[in-house]
Amino acid sequence: MSSSENEDGAWFAPKRNGYGSGLPIAWQGWALLFAFLAGIAAATLLITISLIAYATIVALLTALFVLISARTTRGGWHWRWKGRR
Repeated sequence: MSSSENEDGAWFAPKRNGYGSGLPIAWQGWALLFAFLAGIAAATLLITISLIAYATIVALLTALFVLISARTTRGGWHWRWKGRR
């Protein structure tokens, strides 16, 4: 992707059908996705210590990931059906 294709600063493409983000379209989106996955993987170390701590961290990481991806999706989040807006 050239820099001219991502002038709007979007990190994620919108889903073609449904509500939410699709795949990352910028390095920042990929970095966010990998950081989220690494955080979830690291949190699994807490399962043997405290299931509540694990669930809390996973919930916080997920909420943060959803909030950031919603704000950085091209065109925002709204219902899309078969490519129509």
